[in-house]
Amino acid sequence: MATAFTVMVIAYFVVWNLSQFLMAGAAALQLWRYQRRRTPRNRALVANLASPPLVSIVVPAHNEGLTIVESVRALLALDYEAREIVIVNDGSSDDTLSRLQHTFQLVSAPVAFEQPLKTAAVRGVFRSVAEPALIVIDKESAGCKADACNAGINVASGGLVLIIDADTMLEPDALSRAVLPFLEDATTVAVGGYVAIANGSHIEGGRVADVRMPRSWWARFQILEYMRSSLLFRVACAAHNGLTIISGAFGLFRRDAVIEVGGYDHTAIGEDMDLTLRLQYAFRSRRLPIRIGFVPIPVCWTQGPEDRRSLCAQRCRWRRGLLQVLWRHRRAIANPRMGIVGMVVLPYTIVFEGLGPLLEVSGYAITTAAALIGVVNWSHFRVTMAVSLLFGAATTL
Repeated sequence: MATAFTVMVIAYFVVWNLSQFLMAGAAALQLWRYQRRRTPRNRALVANLASPPLVSIVVPAHNEGLTIVESVRALLALDYEAREIVIVNDGSSDDTLSRLQHTFQLVSAPVAFEQPLKTAAVRGVFRSVAEPALIVIDKESAGCKADACNAGINVASGGLVLIIDADTMLEPDALSRAVLPFLEDATTVAVGGYVAIANGSHIEGGRVADVRMPRSWWARFQILEYMRSSLLFRVACAAHNGLTIISGAFGLFRRDAVIEVGGYDHTAIGEDMDLTLRLQYAFRSRRLPIRIGFVPIPVCWTQGPEDRRSLCAQRCRWRRGLLQVLWRHRRAIANPRMGIVGMVVLPYTIVFEGLGPLLEVSGYAITTAAALIGVVNWSHFRVTMAVSLLFGAATTL
């Protein structure tokens, strides 16, 4: 029994560290390729288009009265001209709607639009006299972001829809960067991007004007975590067309593809991963070409939790969402039709993301118990710890 457990621990240790090392190499290669492609010619590709693709920016807003005006002004100042902004007032009980009405001179626009995605009742649609690119939807709340996103997608007129959070701060050229993969590859249905932590930075006009280190150590840990998760796992997966999640803070999608799979599922805790996997399954199961891309440099900024309780609540919700999505999409796991997604990425996610915390806590408990009864080989333990720390430092650097 002890021998079997030892073998299992060593196998887990070797596979985990080896996978991290391989992902670091793949991510580094992809970043190098991305930097080489960032030539003046490529950067001007979108700007020089006679008719760049129209992007509808969908922003669900629930009780965002304090910041909504500044957020909209920042979106209106983006350097991508072919865009419309769709603010979804999701049953706010504060002055979110009235602030928008007063600042941007909203008028009722009782236009007829299709509702391919079912949502809670829409109470009104408004257009701005001052900013023609601004549309505001006032709807009843269904208690989830997914329903608000679907309402915005219904009204959106762009062939591409960008889903962001109300507190997301975009880089000025974020849309140009995210649109480029769609122009380069017609099979692209979605593009995500690196979301950076803005805590501690100087924010001006709804944008990060000066990047600074946060005071909270909880926020500092998240900066490192975001870099490792985005610049390792997601960049490596995207390099091999195996991305399984587009962050809810920044996701650019082909509108027709999202509607085809039924939009966001309001019953899913992790609605962003659920939608990404449904897109992968819908195309791959019919043997249709699909590419889901990723921009490996910061396209937007968000605020992370700064205390232990808030961080714990966020991560518990993420964990529940991950396990729920993995169960819902169990038919895709080890499914040859799903390619690298089903044969590599999802099994990896189950073992190291889904079951990882349980295995690690069990390891701590068993190691402590073994130390107390005096059966730990301390020489092997020290070597294992040293190698683990070395691999961790190497992948981070």
